[in-house]
Amino acid sequence: MSTRTAAPTRREQILKQAARLFAERGFHGVGVDEIGAAVGISGPGLYRHFAGKDAMLAELLVGISGRLLDGGRKRVRGAAQGDPAAVLASLIDGHIDFALDDRPLITLHDRELDRLRESDRKLVRQLQRQYVELWVEVVRELYPGVPEAQARGAVHAVFGLLNSTPHLGSYGGGPAGREATEALLRRLAHGAFASLGGDGASHTTGRWRAGD
Repeated sequence: MSTRTAAPTRREQILKQAARLFAERGFHGVGVDEIGAAVGISGPGLYRHFAGKDAMLAELLVGISGRLLDGGRKRVRGAAQGDPAAVLASLIDGHIDFALDDRPLITLHDRELDRLRESDRKLVRQLQRQYVELWVEVVRELYPGVPEAQARGAVHAVFGLLNSTPHLGSYGGGPAGREATEALLRRLAHGAFASLGGDGASHTTGRWRAGD
């Protein structure tokens, strides 16, 4: 069975380069011609795929919110049944992958969300709320005595931590540097949730324990 990943479509290529350029120079600092040049087509050729820059931005921000939610739901279904610690560990790993692989989208969300039309902005917020509640449910299953508001606050705090990756700079050392960054983020995220249990370690998985 082949394990090769399908080549990105032209539409996906356009979105990837648009995200990079918008994050580097701001939405209004990038022209359609520049996005087209980045993928090897003329600016007007982009209009066969998107109505304009606004449509690209909307698809980027709505799209990533939907993918995070879908991915989170799959991780909840796929993790060991009856083991909320394993489910939470899987959710953390998935969000770390997003935070390291899609840093331009984090920057775009922080800077450009208000540029979306109201209906798209509401959809992003709706998807994000569902993603948060998915995590809150798992956290409260792991720590049943923790009030809902406290669990939700911990989830938002961990998201703030993991979504700070655009400010980390480039991790050096190739794959080893990436692995070190992943391990650091994982340790910090697990530590933040473990503090809800009061002992810093009793509900962690084998990936991390206090004092490691």
